[in-house]
Amino acid sequence: MIDKAYKYLESLAPGTPANVQYIEGIIAIGLVAIALTAGWYLSKYIGPKLRHLWEARAGYESELAGRRIRDMTRRAATFILCGIFLAAYPWHNIAQVVFSLTIAITVGLFANDLIRGVRMPDWIGTIVGLALFITIGSGLVGGIAPIAEAMERVGFDLGSRRISLWWIVTVAMTAVILLAVARALMKIVSHIIGNSQLDGAQRVLGQKLATVAILAGAFVLGLDIVGIDLTALAVFSGAFGLAIGFGMQKTIGNLIAGIILLMDRSIKPGDVIAVGDSFGWVNKIGVRAVSVLTREGKEHLIPNEDLMTREVENWSYSNPNIRIGIPVGVSYNTDMDLAMDLMKQACVDVPRVLNHPKPVAWMLEFGDNSVNFEIRCCIKDPQSGVGNFKSAILKRVWDLFKEHEIEIPFPQRDIHIKSLPEGGTVKLEASSKHVVHGTESTNID
Repeated sequence: MIDKAYKYLESLAPGTPANVQYIEGIIAIGLVAIALTAGWYLSKYIGPKLRHLWEARAGYESELAGRRIRDMTRRAATFILCGIFLAAYPWHNIAQVVFSLTIAITVGLFANDLIRGVRMPDWIGTIVGLALFITIGSGLVGGIAPIAEAMERVGFDLGSRRISLWWIVTVAMTAVILLAVARALMKIVSHIIGNSQLDGAQRVLGQKLATVAILAGAFVLGLDIVGIDLTALAVFSGAFGLAIGFGMQKTIGNLIAGIILLMDRSIKPGDVIAVGDSFGWVNKIGVRAVSVLTREGKEHLIPNEDLMTREVENWSYSNPNIRIGIPVGVSYNTDMDLAMDLMKQACVDVPRVLNHPKPVAWMLEFGDNSVNFEIRCCIKDPQSGVGNFKSAILKRVWDLFKEHEIEIPFPQRDIHIKSLPEGGTVKLEASSKHVVHGTESTNID
């Protein structure tokens, strides 16, 4: 049995003694163990730092992301060291098998963790990991060329392009890996721009432009990797332009309108706007529409083009401060100076009212049943609600008026009946359903 093993080893590398093969294999296993140990130590000490760096750049904390970064650090260190060991000496077959298997396994696991870490489906990570393992491990059986040639034979010709199984697998693998890397870069860039000194609109615009640039770069790089000549796309430019002009006119128009809105900063996230029947604050400016969140919790999606062509009321365009008018009526028997002072005091007692400009109470008119005033005060946070603010002011006015016995009148009507038909009784057709007897007067609310 041992003689057969020796003969097999000699057949793998003719002219190389079997004991040399064994010795190199043992050395390779020892170096792989060193690489694994070094990777473990690096993941233990460098992994937490990389995790904190990722959390600071990506903008969120995750225990699962921390474990993935630690595992990726260990595997990356392992396959880099094994690659260095493999290239540093002309190893024979057994040592090459040990190093190649280690590199194939660690690269496959690294790719799997990377794809899952950017929140792509788990099955994609599994497929890509297996594909990389097979691609690298195929070097043990003569390289990837025999597999590529077999897969190249399965396909058909489309013009000058050969559409084969190997080409499809290459395109799919390239797209998945580039998309995973692009998503990781977009998270980092978006968080960096989000924490910059730019205002809200400029941050959103920067994030969108960075996203477009990263995706465009990944697309061009992918075409170059799979061997597609960019000049070949010129054939389809005319048809693609017509498709945009007719079929995607609204979509492209909304996209351009959204970029213009962000550039001229007429509408920014957080602004309180009114468009038609929609009133609320801007939650998000998207590619197609602007999300307006109302106080009822409803989210109105208004196309970007509508905000460019329709009249928009922006409460916080150049100044976040807005003035609120609240009508109040008092009895004609009231001390008007005292009532005005109490109205101003009610504004002072509500925290959201600004001190500058100071709240005022204006006498507007002598009404049928009351002297009508209007309280005018300013707030700087309309996104926190206007209805609840008015309610707080009126409640405080009510409390102060009750303390000082100031009457808030309500409409009253006196009905005087000058004559009655025979029988002396009449039934009034009114909402109160009261019956008046004789010449008695009554009030109907």
